[in-house]
Amino acid sequence: MAFVIPPIAPPSVAVSGGSLRFPVRRIFCVGRNYADHAREMGNDPDREPPFFFTKPADAVVPGEATITYPIQTANLHHEAELVVAIGTGGAAIPADKAMGHVWGFAVGNDLTRRDMQNDAKAMRRPWDLSKGFDDSAVIGALHPRSETGPMDRGKITLAVNGTLRQQGDLADMIWPVADVIAFLSQSVALAPGDLIMTGTPAGVGALEPGDLCTASIDGLGSIATRIAPRPV
Repeated sequence: MAFVIPPIAPPSVAVSGGSLRFPVRRIFCVGRNYADHAREMGNDPDREPPFFFTKPADAVVPGEATITYPIQTANLHHEAELVVAIGTGGAAIPADKAMGHVWGFAVGNDLTRRDMQNDAKAMRRPWDLSKGFDDSAVIGALHPRSETGPMDRGKITLAVNGTLRQQGDLADMIWPVADVIAFLSQSVALAPGDLIMTGTPAGVGALEPGDLCTASIDGLGSIATRIAPRPV
């Protein structure tokens, strides 16, 4: 097959314990999947079914990367999240079969241009540019589900420069992983290589140039991301 311009290399994330990589097809993100975070953003978690937004696959950046503070924002926020990697595709997947479609899990950080998102919300516009910008999907090494189990509980935290900001438990998700997969697969046919970022606990906040942002999940380890100043 010939291309008129050279194709880019497929985005991928590391797999723990070796040199293998997991190819990334699409990134789906769940909004407001922890009750405390939904409330801190001014929403009622008891009334809303899960909703989803996306990030481009090439927004992926390794967990230990240094990220340049993004353009067009003065309010960059961190959001620690459990990332689910889909290994077997399917549509209309029943919740009781959903975990069989999971290849593995990773620690993630859904970076958000919060000021742009707030403006988009006020004007009833899409969130794409506030969520899907360059290097906005920080994802650590994937751990196979065969080693981690279902990841239905365990502490999730995020600290900035050593100060704890976010702390919760995966068991606090409004919609656990199996339900998220079941809901999402009603709208799209999931495929191998899809990633799902499953929402964040309360305590999201601003990052500044020079900050070290460390997200951790029990059983998956930690990722430590440095925020560099914008080039002048």
